[in-house]
Amino acid sequence: MASRAGPRAAGTDGSDFKHREKVASHYQMSASSKSEIKKLTVVHFFIWILVAAQVAVSHLNLVSHDLVAMPYQWEYPYLLSLLPSFIGALAMPKSNISYLVISMISAGLFSVAPLIFGAMEMFPLAQQLYRHGKAYRFIFGFSAVSVMYLLMVIAIQVHAWQIYYSKKLLDAWFNSTQEKKKK
Repeated sequence: MASRAGPRAAGTDGSDFKHREKVASHYQMSASSKSEIKKLTVVHFFIWILVAAQVAVSHLNLVSHDLVAMPYQWEYPYLLSLLPSFIGALAMPKSNISYLVISMISAGLFSVAPLIFGAMEMFPLAQQLYRHGKAYRFIFGFSAVSVMYLLMVIAIQVHAWQIYYSKKLLDAWFNSTQEKKKK
């Protein structure tokens, strides 16, 4: 294979590529984890918009309560789940370990905990719907319990993946700071 400057230098057979620099693995891991976290944050924002819309519509009486049910108790603390995503976004540009740790802890507190509480809060209603086929709350004609459980299943996966990729990112950043200290 010829280069722009002409034929290959005499005395090389093409196997001298091992001396070339490579991107360190922790930088590759950091870039891929940041990308995944950003994608998951966008999905989380859409979920948050849905919950916030239901809360706002029901409290402002924009439509009748027959069309959009009153929110469950877990939805109010879940509205704070945007805070961990915001703190995580602040951590990304400068690889700030402290902000990332705060983001991970607050994601468990403001995102995952309300979802677990919500699953427990709505379980008797889901059981009643399953056993007797009776639902008393509706969202656009669908059982509110079914709609909210579907939303919760998606949300719990999004938050679990966010925490997973945040942990991987934290490990990559921690390893890079440890390597810098060794030098």
